[in-house]
Amino acid sequence: MNILINADDFGLTRGITDGIIRAHQSGIVQATTMMMNGRAVPYAVQQAKRFPELKVGVHLVLSYGRPLTTTTTTLTDASGQFRFTNQYAEQVPPSQEDVLTEWTAQIEAFLATGLPLHHIDSHHHIHGWDPLQEVVLELARCYGVPVRFAPTLAAHPDYLLTDTLYTGFYGEGIYLDLWQELRSLDTDSVEIMVHPAYVDADLRGVSSYTTQREEELALLTRLSLPDDMTFMNR
Repeated sequence: MNILINADDFGLTRGITDGIIRAHQSGIVQATTMMMNGRAVPYAVQQAKRFPELKVGVHLVLSYGRPLTTTTTTLTDASGQFRFTNQYAEQVPPSQEDVLTEWTAQIEAFLATGLPLHHIDSHHHIHGWDPLQEVVLELARCYGVPVRFAPTLAAHPDYLLTDTLYTGFYGEGIYLDLWQELRSLDTDSVEIMVHPAYVDADLRGVSSYTTQREEELALLTRLSLPDDMTFMNR
């Protein structure tokens, strides 16, 4: 089984960024995914350039903070913030054109840093929302990079980063036997989504998932890959 351990929310805060770097430098994290409207993006870019073996993707955002563009009226509320929450499936979908414009801006902002783009995924898995499927596939085609697995994209395996996504390393799930959990999957390749961090004031201000990120970090710097699994080279 091929394994990709990918850390979300790079650049959201400095503490998250430092935690991801530590989990890569001293642990088993191979990749991360940057939020281009995060609070610590310039710092995250600087750190990524210090550790070029860390693969970096774009964590496309519609459910945190402000957009990078100013014409995406179907994406925002009256305050100019993104109007979507992690319960977006219950909300009115946005204009596909507006999403394409905003997500293109986020990807272009990433490319302007000079970092190589490894993959595309999204905050709260919103790229897997069925109304946005064609936008996601268009971006993957345009930029020539794979996309994080989502059930709505399963019919397009040529575009996917891995055959499946393991989201169980989260909350109470971090205390499970990760490798045994993965062995129960019938798949050739799997991405493990993780959230290591050092808790800082900014993190407490933007997320309810805080102290367990430090517990994730501690585990990710202690675990080692078993002999029957290999890290993905992609």
